[in-house]
Amino acid sequence: MKHLKGLQDSVKQIEKLYADYEDLGLLIEMSEEDADNETVKGIEEELGQFEEEFEELRIQTLLTGEYDKSSAIVTLHAGAGGTESCDWAGMLYRMYSRWAEKKGFSLEVLDYLDGDVAGIKGVTFEVEGENAYGYLRSEKGVHRLVRISPFNAAGKRQTSFASCDVIPDIEDEIDIEINDEDLRIDTYRSGGAGGQHVNKTSSAVRITHLPTGIVVQCQNERSQHMNKDKAMQMLKAKLYLLKEQEQAEKVSDIRGEMKEIGFGSQIRSYVMQPYTLVKDHRTNTEISNVSGVLDGNIDPFINAYLSECSGGKRRKTW
Repeated sequence: MKHLKGLQDSVKQIEKLYADYEDLGLLIEMSEEDADNETVKGIEEELGQFEEEFEELRIQTLLTGEYDKSSAIVTLHAGAGGTESCDWAGMLYRMYSRWAEKKGFSLEVLDYLDGDVAGIKGVTFEVEGENAYGYLRSEKGVHRLVRISPFNAAGKRQTSFASCDVIPDIEDEIDIEINDEDLRIDTYRSGGAGGQHVNKTSSAVRITHLPTGIVVQCQNERSQHMNKDKAMQMLKAKLYLLKEQEQAEKVSDIRGEMKEIGFGSQIRSYVMQPYTLVKDHRTNTEISNVSGVLDGNIDPFINAYLSECSGGKRRKTW
């Protein structure tokens, strides 16, 4: 039924594009007869909207990976910069939450650790929806923020970093053998607003895979057993992806925690001072509206990355 709904939505999109295409043709014919500047302006606006919808549908055809249609599990970690970076991790969490909301995806927090003063030290959340992993895999890496720090009394410009790790939520049973002696399982008290079990029992679970150093944790479920099952599912997904990668240098792409979260490692820069610009260093896509990007408008970066991965080499400035 999930697959059927996805196909039905695609057909509706295509039918709407056909109808919009015919309407644009009629409007162009009318403008040629009337030579009306207002009509031409309206056509330009509708053409821009048509191109955006067409590009969105084209990008969906690029999501052909084995797990692209799966939901995504995203982990954000604050990096170099202390309180400033914790605040930046919180801003990124808000950005992805807004993006998911605009896409009609649901978001569930699996693990959350507050910053000492403000923001977030780390958060793991699941974005559930059609093609969620296909889109969000482009966000894996280090994100850099340059701004006038609200936590600096001198009003100096500061640079902050946060890492984003993305794995698919593989619902099927993964055939990976994990030895018990290779695991270190720790329990701790869940954080949150409280409740019958939260903050009263050590129900949260952290699993460390000793041979690879991969760490996964979950505290959102109602029991320690459920949290352990979810954490094991996340661990198996990471190990499965590692197993599929044949080149050693690609390991850091899956294990976001391994890469140094600092200068020279960023995939994207968000500059708020002395000018406003968001630039993706992989595709050279640029957007001057930083506020819009932080409000969830990251589709241009996602689309450019997917286009480039599929073989198209284009530079876009928005």
